[in-house]
Amino acid sequence: MTAPRRRPTPFTAFAATALAVTIALAGCAQEEPDKTPTGTTTSSDVAGPIPEGFDTYYTQDVSWESCGGGTYECAEVSAPMDWDDPDSESISLALQLYRARGDAQGTVILNPGGPGGSGIELVGYAPMIFGSKLLDNYNLLGFDPRGVGQSSAVACYDTTEMDRYLALTITNVTDKTLPVYQEEADRFAEACKDNTGDLLGHVDTINSARDMDLLRALMGDEKLHYFGYSYGTQLGATYAGLFPENVGRMALDGAIDPRLTPFEQSLEQAQGFEHVMRRYVEDCLSTPDSCPLSGDVDDAMGEIADLLESLTANPMQTDDPEGRVLTRSLAFYGLAYPMYAPIIWPDLSSALNLALHSRDGSELLDLSDAYFGREGGQYTDNQTEAFTAINCLDSRSASDLATMEKEAQQIIAAAPVMGESFTYGGIGCANWPYDAVTPDYDTSAPGAAPILVIGTTHDPATPYKWSEGLADTLESGVLITNEGDGHGAYGQSNSCILNTVDDYFVDGTVPDTDPMCS
Repeated sequence: MTAPRRRPTPFTAFAATALAVTIALAGCAQEEPDKTPTGTTTSSDVAGPIPEGFDTYYTQDVSWESCGGGTYECAEVSAPMDWDDPDSESISLALQLYRARGDAQGTVILNPGGPGGSGIELVGYAPMIFGSKLLDNYNLLGFDPRGVGQSSAVACYDTTEMDRYLALTITNVTDKTLPVYQEEADRFAEACKDNTGDLLGHVDTINSARDMDLLRALMGDEKLHYFGYSYGTQLGATYAGLFPENVGRMALDGAIDPRLTPFEQSLEQAQGFEHVMRRYVEDCLSTPDSCPLSGDVDDAMGEIADLLESLTANPMQTDDPEGRVLTRSLAFYGLAYPMYAPIIWPDLSSALNLALHSRDGSELLDLSDAYFGREGGQYTDNQTEAFTAINCLDSRSASDLATMEKEAQQIIAAAPVMGESFTYGGIGCANWPYDAVTPDYDTSAPGAAPILVIGTTHDPATPYKWSEGLADTLESGVLITNEGDGHGAYGQSNSCILNTVDDYFVDGTVPDTDPMCS
């Protein structure tokens, strides 16, 4: 089962996705309900105010067609490329709808994270992820945000160029080497501009949040009902800041703290992955007969660090039919991928055994490929390109050498094994062809209805403190704690989380205190 991911390039800070939402379902199967979509063209009843100048978009007809073997309905709608300019070119947003099993109270819009994750892919797993109570009472709408997947999308490199780009490793950054790395990043940016066009300058989160208000209206809802994982929490919180009066039921799982600078995000995320890697190592060492590592936790972490260091100058051979080798960069992603969910830890042990004891990087490369969505000799989506494009418009890290060096030292000190891959993130966006967007909304979303913010205590990609931070930032934020491992909680952790969220969406029940689910 393919999972949605949030993926970095070698020239951006590592980021997060709702990867574990579907990893936890690997190998599972569930019988689909007997559903018969209408497949008809309908004219939506516009709900709520229409932004001045955008009447054509808010009053468009939506033509639904049966898809997904009859279980879903699919459609495309138009949105303005630039929500600040009603006369700008139109773009396309791809939608996939799973209708409520009973009478619908409304439609919950979904986002799996990224940026760059496919909501269409996420809603495809809806019957296995979402609780029966929510499925009975709400339609679930997955959409590919602007720049992503089946919507008007960002395009940059072909497979050959992407393979080369992702295999690059940033090490020993100096006055002499920085221009070489910067040239690589600039070449990628130029390819994105050449192959995407003007859309590249309008795939920021604020424009996507305004797209969601359009979808809310087209689905006939007075209020926006929304569930977002990981980066999807940033998208949801942005919507709440822009349209607090339109917030209905909203749950944000695996949150991003809007108060943090890009450097603070990189630092704390590096610490998160270091922490969970140590948890993996401790678990591995508890079964020494099957663990490829030895000694105590510090010794084993040292083995992993030595493996990464050895790949800097000497990439490892693999059984890849195209002759690709395992570089330090690719090995890091192979190590990071299993941190999203303990269910993948045995695969990491197998990959480490092969790499450490046979100097064969095949399985670590397989894990890296799974992270980047590379399958059958090609990349199955454009999330890597979309990730960079959206992040470069949303914020910029420092890109001068002195600041990046200082920040790198702090990150590596805090996360000695995993930290190096979170450094020098400013290179990727330093010369991006479009300026970053300046937020124009109140991040506290004053006046919004209660918003659930779900945090997992051992989340590597969005550390638990980030959920505490978002819940504290939102005037109406309500923190729900999941005590456990993994990135994202709803649909993959425990009945406490499932019931808390479902009762909130269906009955409007907001917990008086944090239920501390485990």
